[in-house]
Amino acid sequence: MSVFGLVIEPSAVCIYPDQISKHEALDSVVDAIASSGVVSDLDEFRRAVHERESVMSTGIGSGVAIPHVRIDAIRRATVGVGISHSGIDFNTLDNNPVNIIVLFAMPSGSQKEYLTLLAQVMTAMKQEGFRQQLATCKTPEEVVALLNTDKSH
Repeated sequence: MSVFGLVIEPSAVCIYPDQISKHEALDSVVDAIASSGVVSDLDEFRRAVHERESVMSTGIGSGVAIPHVRIDAIRRATVGVGISHSGIDFNTLDNNPVNIIVLFAMPSGSQKEYLTLLAQVMTAMKQEGFRQQLATCKTPEEVVALLNTDKSH
């Protein structure tokens, strides 16, 4: 189990050492999630993530963005993480760049699980020390080691 309530695999983690656009970052996390086999329609998944982002930025401030979708193309709840060391322009509430992306996707009919996962992600991301630790991870393995040990609670 992880601080988000789901085990995170290294293959679902993207590290961006150089500048990257919001669009590129979202696409890379979408692709990372899809590589795990939980996505039945990659195009639908990618479109849903970008459509959700176009409605309203998922950049919540404090260097964090939490894009999330519930669609039929997702077989089971899943989470992908992106870490940017240089920051990504995400049009956030506080106008600061994003260093941490936590993208989660759920099957369409999973309202209760969706709200539970959102609450767990938000709880973890409210903790400044935890955010700082996560934002400075340099490898997917470091991210997984931090997230898959329930230290945030």
